Amino acid sequence: IMLHSTLALSLLLIAVTSNLAMAIKKEKRAPQTLSRGWGDEITWVQTYEEGLYQAKKSNKPLMVIHHLEDCQYCQALKKAFAENEEIQEMAQNNFVMLNLMHETTDKNLSPDGQYVPRIMFVDPSLTVRADITGRYSNRLYTYEPQDMTFLIENMKKALRLIQTEL
Repeated sequence: IMLHSTLALSLLLIAVTSNLAMAIKKEKRAPQTLSRGWGDEITWVQTYEEGLYQAKKSNKPLMVIHHLEDCQYCQALKKAFAENEEIQEMAQNNFVMLNLMHETTDKNLSPDGQYVPRIMFVDPSLTVRADITGRYSNRLYTYEPQDMTFLIENMKKALRLIQTEL
């Protein structure tokens, strides 16, 4: 009887660990959940720290999108952002991308307040580019759905600054 229960227990353990391994594998295989709807083809970093590290390592600017699920302006911007092919293409190839639903401890990411939606650029020397602003003087880093061409220009500006400054 003792032998039988040991065997049953070890079989149970094997089943549990293989399920765990499957769950871990599945997590690794589906990073697109990090997109939160901003673009499933884009490789998203998970944290600001990881974003800074990748920006420095890859010599690409980091784009930080601050947003919240229950914010209608964020939802509208997200839809325009995800549907814009040029933005998606640039985000995939030329930027380290991060979307955050919480604030970071880096005060440089909120030069004029902690509002959403807010898009900030950080260059590979890890300088927050407070000079790359949107169209609104009361919220310098916000964009509306109709501002996608303006955002594209700012993305290009962030890329140009790298070539001229580094």
